[in-house]
Amino acid sequence: MANKDNMEVVKGVDLQRYMGRWYEIASFPSRFQPKDGINTRATYKLNEDGTIHVLNETWSGGKRGFIEGTAYKADPKSDEAKLKVKFYVPPFLPIIPVTGDYWVLYLDDDYQHALIGQPSRRYLWILSRQNHLDEEIYEKLVEKAKEEGYDVSKLKKTTQTDPPPETDDAPADSKGAWWWKSLFGK
Repeated sequence: MANKDNMEVVKGVDLQRYMGRWYEIASFPSRFQPKDGINTRATYKLNEDGTIHVLNETWSGGKRGFIEGTAYKADPKSDEAKLKVKFYVPPFLPIIPVTGDYWVLYLDDDYQHALIGQPSRRYLWILSRQNHLDEEIYEKLVEKAKEEGYDVSKLKKTTQTDPPPETDDAPADSKGAWWWKSLFGK
């Protein structure tokens, strides 16, 4: 098992270019996440203070579940893409922050697909700008995760439908609490 200090993290990520919508192509499922969650995606927006607004969405049983949070560089002086993501839970009582690590382990030059992990290696995400990813690229990202010490047998592909759902016309899932649990197993 590789130790957690030697995980290779991308350097010099241009956060402005990284912003926007990413679709979850595959991830390590969490026991907190609904098994039937589909069309899972994340949308990032740079705030004026340099932090990032995070919106995570998924659809389960025809309803949209979502949670919002803030991401920021773990060490502002470092050029490594190690972010912290903070969610406030429950959403209607914004006093309990849940913080997790978000390490960019791979990002292509065009900012079209990314591999995200964290030091414990309990969580892994493969993200893409399109809601489908070329199999060859997918395999390359899986191989990279393996090299970094992840048990890639736990990866499960996320169902994405065409066309992707519109956020505005979806009935909201008022529970939504599974999101914050699923992300960091807290």
